Amino acid sequence: MIISKANTKDLINQASILSQALPFMQRYSGKNITIKFGGAVIGEKNLSSSFAKDIVLLKQVGINPVVVHGGGPKIKKMLDKLGVKTNFVKGLRVTDKQTMDIVEMVLSGSINKEIVMEINREGGRGIGLSGKDALLARTKKIVFTGRNTKSLKNSDIGFVGKPDKMNKEVLNWFLESHFIPVISPIGFDRNFNTFNINADTMSGSIASAILSERLILLTDVDGVLDKKGNLLTEISLNEAKKLIKNGTISGGMIPKVETCMEAVKNGVKAAVILNGKLPHALLLEMFTERGVGTLITN
Repeated sequence: MIISKANTKDLINQASILSQALPFMQRYSGKNITIKFGGAVIGEKNLSSSFAKDIVLLKQVGINPVVVHGGGPKIKKMLDKLGVKTNFVKGLRVTDKQTMDIVEMVLSGSINKEIVMEINREGGRGIGLSGKDALLARTKKIVFTGRNTKSLKNSDIGFVGKPDKMNKEVLNWFLESHFIPVISPIGFDRNFNTFNINADTMSGSIASAILSERLILLTDVDGVLDKKGNLLTEISLNEAKKLIKNGTISGGMIPKVETCMEAVKNGVKAAVILNGKLPHALLLEMFTERGVGTLITN
């Protein structure tokens, strides 16, 4: 086999990239990373494959990833197919018993296994769970209270909740093993009823429970933008509060930023919002000096 000078140069560039990543691998080695994978990113073959490669590489170099996924677009598609109508209150899907069954079927039965198999295909040991497995995520029903409640058409949004107790024992068991947990945001209450949990909220609760070095929310936008559309690469908790108050952070970005803020307050070292549509977004964020999203810190 003849290796040309051009080929040698390409190989040297590849080796150089790996060596530049070494300090970051050392920094995060043995640390826990919680990654929320969802939205429009799920289901895109190339992006799912890229994501799976990144996750397997993180585990290979001694980092402990936990994947939490959503699946709103696929849930909507199935509900429409079955003729089940739903609406949203404050960004949360009103979930009656029939809707809950469909949500669980799509999240735990379909999307979860697709992500697991992508990871396994790339040489990892993905294992699928929901918050019901090993009583992972005990959940408290969300009830809207206060002045704004009267203006809501439906203040009781059904089987929708947020975790109030995480099973740290089972999470730590996975972190110490060779397995990569992939968790769907389904929980249970004290009466063992099944509950729908927002995937961002679920990932924040898990990140806090295992004291993650990073909580990473992969979205379909670049991160937090200023009023001119420029990416804010790093903001503090106080700055985030001001940006929400003055309207710079608005709409669907508010709950994502609030999830990050809550996680950081609860012991997560830092949280990141970045564009999951960028190939190898995880590696670019973790193994380069500046990263590619918005870092939220204390």
